[in-house]
Amino acid sequence: MLPCTDMRHRSTIRRLNLTVCAATLAMALGGCSAPLPWPRSPLYEFPERDAGWTGPASEREAMEAIAGHYAHYDVVAYEDATTRTPMRTFTVSYGFTDFRIEDGRLFQVDRFCHAEQKLNQKNVTVLFSDEATRAIAPRVQEVHLGFEDKRWIVVRPASPTLLGIAGDPSLPLSRNTRNPGLVDADGDGKPGVTVKLKMGNLLDGEIYITRREIYSDSLTLYSDGNLYGTVKDQSEQFVIGASHRILAQQSNPLQNPDPGMNPVILVRVSEELQTCEQLMAQRDLLFPPEPVFR
Repeated sequence: MLPCTDMRHRSTIRRLNLTVCAATLAMALGGCSAPLPWPRSPLYEFPERDAGWTGPASEREAMEAIAGHYAHYDVVAYEDATTRTPMRTFTVSYGFTDFRIEDGRLFQVDRFCHAEQKLNQKNVTVLFSDEATRAIAPRVQEVHLGFEDKRWIVVRPASPTLLGIAGDPSLPLSRNTRNPGLVDADGDGKPGVTVKLKMGNLLDGEIYITRREIYSDSLTLYSDGNLYGTVKDQSEQFVIGASHRILAQQSNPLQNPDPGMNPVILVRVSEELQTCEQLMAQRDLLFPPEPVFR
């Protein structure tokens, strides 16, 4: 809560896995620079566990402590070893998450705002518009609340969501480039959602994709009122076309299995903070720096 660059579990705004875009570029052009190594885990930004904090005494009290409005930040790491040079990417996503109690059950609602793609290839950039990011509409999802290792844990199970195509999200993503259910999700006049790709002065183009977003998360309640955890991604992605034939190639980037490379942070904020513009203006006050390849 992306495509070309595109934790155990995590809270969720699902985001697009843009890793395929960078991988497509690498396959098409062979990679024009040596791949950079993974940086240290973004989890170093998590606070120390609260020594001696017992937290809410009951499940009901835990629900009441968790219910509220949060600014959402998550990082998902991907790697595609099928390319000539291993493509490693981070997808960094921003948005809002709300928890609400209904009939004694806890529900999570996510809304996406913006996504950044971080590549381990120099001179390669991937852009996914805010219009495309905000077209992701995860369903309202009941979450599971548990008490583990003296901590309250919120687990959001996977709930498949389609992007750029209509249909049954419980079924595998269509591989038909002429599927009548294709939707111009970002409103740019092209099928699916558009990912813009640029490699120095060598290539400037677009690919058009559909997505079946399948994310799950696991979050821990801390004494500061925020939630910290990890996300797991099992999403599907399909390239339905491109502005240049050389870009119309499929890729299979996989999530880095290290939970520490896939963190999520939910920071409790005022109900008055509602717009994506307000959120991004306060980005540096709310969240740690984005991970970067050096």
